[in-house]
Amino acid sequence: MPPPLSNLSRLECSACHREYGIEPRNVCECGRPLLARYDLASVTRESLLPRRDLWRYLPVLPVSSEERVVSLGEGGTPLLRCAGIERTFGVDRVFVKDEAANPTGTFKARGMAVAVSMAKGLGLTRLAVPSAGNAGSALAAYAAKAGLEALVVAPKDTPLPILQETLLFGARLFLVDGTILQAGDIVKAACKETGFFNVATMYEPYRVEGKKAMGYELFEQLGGLPDWVVFPTGGGTGVVGLWKAFNELRELGWHEGPMPRIAFVQSAGCAPLVKAFEAGKEASDPWKNPATIAPGLRVPKALGDVLVLRAARESNGTGIAVEDDAMRSAVSEFARLDGIGACYEGGASLAGLRRLVESGKVKRDETVVLFNTGTPLKNPFPPKPQKLSTVESADALIARLKGIAA
Repeated sequence: MPPPLSNLSRLECSACHREYGIEPRNVCECGRPLLARYDLASVTRESLLPRRDLWRYLPVLPVSSEERVVSLGEGGTPLLRCAGIERTFGVDRVFVKDEAANPTGTFKARGMAVAVSMAKGLGLTRLAVPSAGNAGSALAAYAAKAGLEALVVAPKDTPLPILQETLLFGARLFLVDGTILQAGDIVKAACKETGFFNVATMYEPYRVEGKKAMGYELFEQLGGLPDWVVFPTGGGTGVVGLWKAFNELRELGWHEGPMPRIAFVQSAGCAPLVKAFEAGKEASDPWKNPATIAPGLRVPKALGDVLVLRAARESNGTGIAVEDDAMRSAVSEFARLDGIGACYEGGASLAGLRRLVESGKVKRDETVVLFNTGTPLKNPFPPKPQKLSTVESADALIARLKGIAA
């Protein structure tokens, strides 16, 4: 067993608060997710590492040293001011945290970087994940970097570029005729019999720690915290990670002002968390017949549902369901207004902002951060059919352009 990990003191159940040591473990005996807890007394702003990636925040991450880090350059993603969206939506300060800049093109790289680093440090050699797509390709990449074996089980309608990427990195890939819930059941059973360790969303405690770094980065990039964060939500690790970071920033004494309000956004075709939020329930019910163009939002039942709902309520936030057409339009707006290439899930965050502005919840003078969780290139956005013009020469092009200008 490796030596104790610095600053990481224990694992704690998010429901019954039972504590565990630092060992390979999935959920609590009560079945609920475990969260990493730290001794923060020795952590200062000066103790942060002189790096520009996720691992700048090593003192508040579970990995003990830079030597134990498995990295492909994740984190340190840009925070982009969106003047076009500000003008169009009538909000003074809108930013996008663009997670498409991560390895494998999505924010899933953050979680897998930390999960794989910890797995290797704890002596694990075979990792498995059920995935709607991007978590699987991220695990494949980091397992390859770490020299570990990766098993991915995904719905058969996962976008082909994501499946090709997963295979490219050498993972064993199997498809199921169903959703990520069916994939999850298969992975759980397989792990019990074959020696693979399950790193499913919220089923192990360290992927959320990688997502947590988004909150620390946001704090440093803005010089504080915004009024609102708007996050597209399927399994919920992004929201849980942000809320965990915001609370740790307060515990560290680095942030003393109001906490950001969290708006989680789901697809109207699969919105179990929004339905539970609106009904005042503490947990969600499985969504029947989930359907959406955004694979990352097609999660009928999230293991971390209680934590997502708690984060939204404790922050005085909300949950929003948006139609697929609204996501498509928002992807186009991101590109046309501010030159940002967003995935459908990222489009959901902008569609959610429109709903927040229309309802009066977001005020003109507030600061809003939207999250684009990935690149559009892995689930290509089909343009509307149109007849493209041809030219035979430079003179013909010049004549056309002068005609347009006239």
